[in-house]
Amino acid sequence: MFGFGKKDNQNPYRVPEQHSPTHSGSNSPRTMNNPGLPRRAPTQGQPMPPHHQTPPPQQHRQPPSGHGGDMILGVGKDKAFALANLLEVPPGTFADGDYVIINNQHVFTVRQSPHAAPGQILAGAVQRRWAALSTNMTVHVAPYDPFHKTQQVYLGNLELEIDFLSASAASGAGSRSFEPEKLAHHFLHQYANQIFTPGQTLAMDFEGLNFQIRVLSTSVVNLGDAGGVAARNVRGILVRHTDIGFNKAKGSAMNLKSAKNKPRQNAIIQPDFKFQDLGIGGLDAQFGNIFRRAFASRIYSPADVEALGINHVKGILLFGPPGTGKTLIARQIGKMLNAREPKIVNGPEILNKYVGASEENIRNLFKDAEAEYREKGDDSGLHIIIFDELDAVFKQRGSTGGGTGVGDNVVNQLLAKMDGVEQLNNILVIGMTNRKDLIDSALMRPGRFEVQIEIPLPDEAGRLQILKIHTAPMTAAGKLGRDVDLNELAGETKNYSGAEIKGLLNSAASYAFTRNLKLDQGGGGVRQEKGGELMLMRDDFVHALQEVRPAFGVSEEDLDAAVSGGIIKYSPNIDDILKKGELFIERVRQSSGDRALASLLLHGPAGSGKTALAASIAMQSNFPFVRLISPEGYVGMSEASKITAIQNCFLDAYKSPLSVIVIDSIEIILEWVQIGPRFSNSLLQAVKTLCRKTPPKGCRLLILVTTHERHVLEQMDLISAFDSEIGVPYLQSLKELNKVLDAMQFLDSPEARHRVVQSIEAKTGSTVPSIGIKTLLSGLKTAQYSSDVEEEFVDFMVDHINARRNKYV
Repeated sequence: MFGFGKKDNQNPYRVPEQHSPTHSGSNSPRTMNNPGLPRRAPTQGQPMPPHHQTPPPQQHRQPPSGHGGDMILGVGKDKAFALANLLEVPPGTFADGDYVIINNQHVFTVRQSPHAAPGQILAGAVQRRWAALSTNMTVHVAPYDPFHKTQQVYLGNLELEIDFLSASAASGAGSRSFEPEKLAHHFLHQYANQIFTPGQTLAMDFEGLNFQIRVLSTSVVNLGDAGGVAARNVRGILVRHTDIGFNKAKGSAMNLKSAKNKPRQNAIIQPDFKFQDLGIGGLDAQFGNIFRRAFASRIYSPADVEALGINHVKGILLFGPPGTGKTLIARQIGKMLNAREPKIVNGPEILNKYVGASEENIRNLFKDAEAEYREKGDDSGLHIIIFDELDAVFKQRGSTGGGTGVGDNVVNQLLAKMDGVEQLNNILVIGMTNRKDLIDSALMRPGRFEVQIEIPLPDEAGRLQILKIHTAPMTAAGKLGRDVDLNELAGETKNYSGAEIKGLLNSAASYAFTRNLKLDQGGGGVRQEKGGELMLMRDDFVHALQEVRPAFGVSEEDLDAAVSGGIIKYSPNIDDILKKGELFIERVRQSSGDRALASLLLHGPAGSGKTALAASIAMQSNFPFVRLISPEGYVGMSEASKITAIQNCFLDAYKSPLSVIVIDSIEIILEWVQIGPRFSNSLLQAVKTLCRKTPPKGCRLLILVTTHERHVLEQMDLISAFDSEIGVPYLQSLKELNKVLDAMQFLDSPEARHRVVQSIEAKTGSTVPSIGIKTLLSGLKTAQYSSDVEEEFVDFMVDHINARRNKYV
């Protein structure tokens, strides 16, 4: 039926003489050193380390001792053979340690046994199950030469999965824990020089207990090629320098300790990860902090982390203005990590109308992580949970109305899952919010969202990165005009968020689209002009800058309305006020520290032009953030709503590196009335606190305040909240009045204007008009609609001067 060759003890296709399964000895070749092997073999894709040794010589090897043929498969008679992963063959067929391949698929090592009858080959139950063999079936057995096609046959890495072979073995182990290093040493001693392949299973005896081993992955190397790379998941020979890793099987009750000084089986960071692939610009420092705080410790082995006695970070809170990329960062982190797909949840989705369902939704998010952690412990994979709009659900406990207490229960449930009695070390919860102040303070403590990263508005370098990312496709396609300078555009987009920059590009593209479209008035619809090239030019971006304004930019409409008539420098006092304003601007701009605060009070009678001067100073600063707080914007608001609105304005200012806040008519905002007198103490304390509060790091703030009731502020002890104050007086002479008339081009000639001034002096007998510039300009505009402009204006001034004279008589 088949023929066997002459037995040859020098057969190169079998392993060196091993222990007999029923005997032991200290001289076994299995324990001998092989000087031809490197200290450690590389993993896939890595070059071979340099070494001065060479593999064992092969030129003197003889043909295999057996030539193979058909044999009958039987049940192994000796348990020791099965535990040694050896097949039993009859004497005179194959030599001890020969490699054979069954049915051209599965490779085994054989040893002669008196239990095997001629023409029979015996295998254990685990071996038969792996090779899908049944008893008494005819199998084809042939010698196997591992060097037939390649010299890359030695195992560099071998990843194994281990579990108890039976329930009795599991119960016999009790609460014992097993060290991977001891298991690896025993495995190498027991199975040295055998061939292993991915998916192979075998039985192993260790410390009196039987285990089932399954090969998860392999990598093999060529010891003679120092520059070679490792091949993955192919057959290989186990040698003494093979790096062996043990992993607990899913659902196993085995207590397997973490391997010491051994990297994680799966790297936490994708090996081909590139930061540019995330498509996020201007956040290099923030990403560095996130990596250092949350992911650096997860790269090391669990044993190293355990030796330091620390726990991994479980929570990251990303907060900052809308549109700065918080949600994008959280989503893209999943691409960076070699972990499961993140679970992304919008905050309000947690809530449910049924009692207890909201809390159950929180528990369900952690269910997979808990199940894997029970099975694998610290070797389990990382589970990422992303909460968007965190402040919508996890508000400060006790702050919400209603009698259900659902909001408080949801916060309690999240606290219990993140940092409760049963701690999980395989979770990372990422929360995002625009309002960090609304979130329950307990969530901010260590063990919860302990890493809090502010995602600010991008600076000029960050805006340039964002522009390059968003214009990369059009640049590659040749659709970006040569006159477009991204550096210039980055400088012009102060306080634009990443989302607003994207909107800016969309707006510019819309101008480019419509430039080549023509509307047919004859009913032909819209058609594209022939020969028109679709290209984004500089003018498209100029128009887009006027159309898309930053949320944290300059309140141009409010400021323009306050300075609608411009600034008329009718007196040296006006120049002095503007110069002092410029001095405060430079003080804030060139402050040596990371933070600066300056405040200036402009006081004077009503209509003297305080608001216009403050708005002019603010606009001339060219600061990226300018806000006007005026009484008109707070009409109908409650006291609490006003405080919140004013506080939000200051919080927005803190998000910009340079900011100006103009508080107009502060006594009206404080609800002061002369009758009583009455005012809002809550508003007063809020404004006083905000005006004195030092801005956070990286923010410089100038506060300009106007009032026509300085004595009231003095009584309120609010004057001390300002660094300096400037008086803005009425017009003090008829000469100043004449300058205003000249600046406004009132009447047709200087002579006519001089005649008006003389007439006012003659009728009032006064050279001091004592009128505010705002009131004066209003009278000039009214007089222009009269049939006799000159007489109407003179009467206006005379009535005003006499009224003031009678007031103080």
